[in-house]
Formats: sequence, C-alpha cells, structure tokens
Amino acid sequence: ATMAQGHGHGRCSCCSAESAERGAAWGLHLRIDRRRLQCLNERREGSGARVFRAWEERGDRAQFVESDEDEELLFNVPFTGSVKLKAVIVMGEDDGSHPAELRLFKNVPHMSFDDAGREPEQTFSLNRDPRGELEYPTKIARFSNVHHLSMYFPKNFGAETTKIFYIGLKGEWTEVGKKRCRI
Repeated sequence: ATMAQGHGHGRCSCCSAESAERGAAWGLHLRIDRRRLQCLNERREGSGARVFRAWEERGDRAQFVESDEDEELLFNVPFTGSVKLKAVIVMGEDDGSHPAELRLFKNVPHMSFDDAGREPEQTFSLNRDPRGELEYPTKIARFSNVHHLSMYFPKNFGAETTKIFYIGLKGEWTEVGKKRCRI
C-alpha cells in the first residue's frame, strides 16, 4: 500500500495511518501467553501483566506496575510461538521511579532474581520516557528465536520503588508447529 493517498487531505489521515502502522508493529503483546506471564516483586498482584498492551493505549496511566520491596522488577514473558524481537519501549514517570536499566534474557523460563546475575543477551541504559516514545533496538541476531523473554529492571533513577506504565515489544511472531511433545 502506498502512503501517497493520505497526504492530500491535511495531516489527520496521514498521521493516523502512520500511527496505525506503528501500532501494528508493536503488536507482540497479543502473542504473550498471559496465563504464564510472571512479574516478580510487583506490589499489586497481576499489575505487571497490564503494562503489556496496545501501543495506542500506552497513555492509560491508570494501568501500571510498581515494585514492592525495592526498585527491582523482573518480568518472565512467555510467547505463544517464536518471536524475532526488534525493539523495546519502556514508559514510566518523569521522576526517580522510572527504570534506569533493562537487561534482556532469552529463553530462560521462570527466571528468579538470583538468575538475573548471569550475563544478559543485551543491556540498555534507559532514559526517562514519560510518553512512551523512545525505541531501544535489539541486536536482532541474538533475539531471532525467542520463546520466552525475561526483562530485568535492576535499578531506577533514585526512588525507593520503580513504576512502569507501558512496555512495548516490537517484532515478528511465527507460530511454532506442534512437533515437540511435552512430557
């Protein structure tokens, strides 16, 4: 489809087409196996799962996860197939509660805080992003066959607890054939 058709009618249609395209690119939240998703050290049970939602809904500040005993948060995110992860967005408050670092681990189900000391596939220094606009590109070669993604936030910008409103996952999803039998 060409983008040309949207440009003659003022900015609205063009921008909405672009944002619809952008929203579709951030659709991996639809490929999460939510029954098995875990967030460790969340203050309210189940709140961690709510930050994985549609890109267009990232501004819903009623939905967030806050850490409980310290600033650490650890998400175990199982997918319903194989994912090629291309980029991540992390949106928080414009204050000390925003996470300052993200470490990504691939295919380590049921990771614990003890496991998080191992070498990650990739580490990001995060900037405060209160509007959910900063994309962190992954090293795609390392994230091309992801069945399970662990996201460890070890620290924030100085607050006692960490708060996250939205986590965006951009990439491609492939359904995996039922070749393997689980025993």
